[in-house]
Amino acid sequence: MNVGDANGSATGVPDDDSTAEEAPAADLHLHTTVSDGTLTVSALPDAARAGGVDTVAVTDHDRVHPGLDAPVTVHDGVTVIRGIELRVDAGAQNVDLLGYAVDPTPALDDELRRLQENRKERARAIVACVENRLGVALDVDIHDGIGRPHIARAIDASDADYDFQGAFDHLIGDGGPCYVARELPSFEYGVDLLTESCAVVGLAHPFRYPDPAAALALTDQLDAVERYYPYDAPPNADEVARLDALVESHDLLATGGSDAHDATLGRAGPPRTAFDRFAARLPRAEG
Repeated sequence: MNVGDANGSATGVPDDDSTAEEAPAADLHLHTTVSDGTLTVSALPDAARAGGVDTVAVTDHDRVHPGLDAPVTVHDGVTVIRGIELRVDAGAQNVDLLGYAVDPTPALDDELRRLQENRKERARAIVACVENRLGVALDVDIHDGIGRPHIARAIDASDADYDFQGAFDHLIGDGGPCYVARELPSFEYGVDLLTESCAVVGLAHPFRYPDPAAALALTDQLDAVERYYPYDAPPNADEVARLDALVESHDLLATGGSDAHDATLGRAGPPRTAFDRFAARLPRAEG
């Protein structure tokens, strides 16, 4: 789910001396209609320009966008990085990995097909539970890329007495009466798959997990961590300082983005210096 606008700075975390005045140079985390977003590739350039960025990364859930035909391409003057957001089982909690400049291997293709089938099976089970529990009919197309936001929108549009957020809070959110767990790859397998097919692999939004410290400990096996993110409740200055120390000690790339599921880009992202370090790891743009 999109967590809304950043509070305070353009970085999505409390201002510090190095980033307070710097606007995002790129938006490296967004979703399209291929998963649970509303943007299309054709609409990306205008949305990027409106958000003040000229580089974006399409990171759909468990899918590599079929409309992007190379790891990095240029669309109407905007550089588009083909990425992915892959949820994995890290033991005590699930975390999300971001892969950038994807060149899919057969193993990754196989796992993504399995995940999409599981997503559809899960969606059917959630829809059946909601319909039986509430006595309503939901207008939901079960397709590749389906996620709980699609079902929440259908609940909101139905005769049920729940809006989009209420559907998550009371029905289909984690622990809800109609929640159904997904069958996720392990953290280790996910890292292997993305390392073989991506130029950069990072940890998404570390302060959104129940145990941020445990999530951040996983970065010793990754290239990057999402430092710039529009949290609803931004981490405090001490947490940001620890994250920055980890970036320094592990020589991590500091990425970031809006996590947009709508058309509003540029709410967060790496400043120029951090983006340039990241961009140096990517292949040359095509198109």
